[in-house]
Amino acid sequence: MKHDGHFTVIQLVGMLRGIASGMKYLSDMGYVHRDLAARNILVNSNLMCKVSDFGLSRVLEDDPEAAYTTSGGKIPIRWTAPEAIAYRKFSSASDAWSYGIVMWEVMSYGERPYWEMSNQDVILSIEEGYRLPAPMGCPASLHQLMLHCWQKERNHRPKFSDIVNFLDKLIRNPSTLHTLVEDVLVMPDSPGEVPEYPLFVSVSDWLDSIKMGQYKNNFMAAGFTTLDMVSRMSIDDIRRIGVVLIGHQRRIVSSLQTLRLHMMHIQEKGFHV
Repeated sequence: MKHDGHFTVIQLVGMLRGIASGMKYLSDMGYVHRDLAARNILVNSNLMCKVSDFGLSRVLEDDPEAAYTTSGGKIPIRWTAPEAIAYRKFSSASDAWSYGIVMWEVMSYGERPYWEMSNQDVILSIEEGYRLPAPMGCPASLHQLMLHCWQKERNHRPKFSDIVNFLDKLIRNPSTLHTLVEDVLVMPDSPGEVPEYPLFVSVSDWLDSIKMGQYKNNFMAAGFTTLDMVSRMSIDDIRRIGVVLIGHQRRIVSSLQTLRLHMMHIQEKGFHV
């Protein structure tokens, strides 16, 4: 979070391209990383990124929450594909899932994936179809790539060669990065399955689900009492009601995309909230 906003989107995409290129090399050589995460990426002064610690599944000493113990040892849950957690099936496809999490870390300027959710909650949420919402200011095309990496069926995830080619196209056509997730109510057609998002029945439920329950009174006092009203909020509205911490603003705005999809899902079924 130290350099929040200091980089252009093109610079961030260039960094992601470097990471993907390194992973393509490892994948082509037959290596499976198993611990791909932002903490294992080396960055020099020219923003060149190199993948480090490949082939390891070690836990940071100061972060016991980063891993979940199975009979085969510790696994970094927040970065690991479901089949690798459940069956210890590590592959280039599970590395692609982890790469999607790294994308999210980069585009959120180092926020912790899934915030304060427990490892068990992360596992259950992923199984139920939850996926991380786009970070604030994230181009829609990049969030679509993240969702592609987070397909439940590992064979549906992109190869690293596909990821490199896709990012190259974005870099060559920077106008494709202008459409931000918060600018669109409906994402472009998702490649493959569309995640099912959890059903919320109240503003309180929604805030609790993103660990922002301390702001319930702020929303109520400002008149944002229904999910429909909240789904139309802007970043200015969120600041105006008293959310002053940048990280909290980012989390709330990021989750609005999920909430909008949820509201559309409800309207399609004919429910009213």
